[in-house]
Amino acid sequence: MSIKNRLLISNIGMILIPVAGFFLIEIVLGYTLFVIFEGNPEGTDMRTFLALRLSAMVLILVFTNGLLSWYVSRSIIKPIEELSLAAKKISEGDLNHSVETDRRDELGELGNTFDDMRRKLSEARERQKQYEANRQELLAGITHDLKTPLTSIKGYVHGIQDGVANTPEKLERYAGIISKTADNMDMLLDELLLYTKIDSDQLPYHFESIDLQAFLSDMVEDLSFDMEGENGKVRLHADGEETFIVKADRDKLKRAISNVVQNSLKYMDKDKKMIEVNLMEDGKDVIIEVRDNGSGISEKDLPFIFESFYRADASRNSETGGSGLGLSIVKKIIEAHGGIVLAESAPGEGTSIYFRMERVE
Repeated sequence: MSIKNRLLISNIGMILIPVAGFFLIEIVLGYTLFVIFEGNPEGTDMRTFLALRLSAMVLILVFTNGLLSWYVSRSIIKPIEELSLAAKKISEGDLNHSVETDRRDELGELGNTFDDMRRKLSEARERQKQYEANRQELLAGITHDLKTPLTSIKGYVHGIQDGVANTPEKLERYAGIISKTADNMDMLLDELLLYTKIDSDQLPYHFESIDLQAFLSDMVEDLSFDMEGENGKVRLHADGEETFIVKADRDKLKRAISNVVQNSLKYMDKDKKMIEVNLMEDGKDVIIEVRDNGSGISEKDLPFIFESFYRADASRNSETGGSGLGLSIVKKIIEAHGGIVLAESAPGEGTSIYFRMERVE
């Protein structure tokens, strides 16, 4: 029952109960005194009747007021006090005080809305704690990932300065190592900057209609050239004669696919490396599958590979550890396109990463 109806019933009761009580007292008291006890309607009996009637009326008013006050307090004031207490506890940082109720009125709705807000605040606080923990882990990881190559660069520079690289061949080798290490640092910083922009929604997207088959053909051609030197192959397969047109940011989509490919190459443990890119249609959606024949991902790690800072390989080795941001960047980019990312893997056989995006008719 709504609060409006409760108040209406309370106000009606405040009138009807005393009136009905007055009539009932008048009849019962008059019948008792003047019929049963055969009292005299004049004189002492009448004064007794009037005195008793007045006392009974006062009692009825007190009883009615008390009953309706208790009813209003129980149904309106008490829930407000509970909400007030909950608000005070929340202001003090206690988010465990629940005010969820099964009441079906405005206060019940308010209480459940308030409790929903409390749960969301609690979840937000937990996410903030997790974010802070992840941020600290990121800082520790980035510090390690930058310090290790810097130490390497300094060592080779000192070697050159001390004359250890005393032949053109050694000098060239030292310079090559320094250059490669500096490139790895640059890639790490670039990935960190990109993640920061994506995470703070500061990365602009420029959507256009893209034919995925032509787009992926160009990417596969470039990848084929890069993988030839690593005894690897990359192949593209598209379903039938379908057209695969989507709205996408060309550069961001290319970055997402490249991140998946680079992540796959890190864990390639076969003599002959193979990456397959499959383009499929599923109703109104387009699915891009990037499949490799790498070492695969364990079942316990698979649900977390798209989380920020997560590393299936906990090592900090630049060849396999990475920053833990690559696949989380992929997830954020695809979700910004209105799509979803999924993964399947069989340890020892390989991993498949799926992008599902809406097709443009």
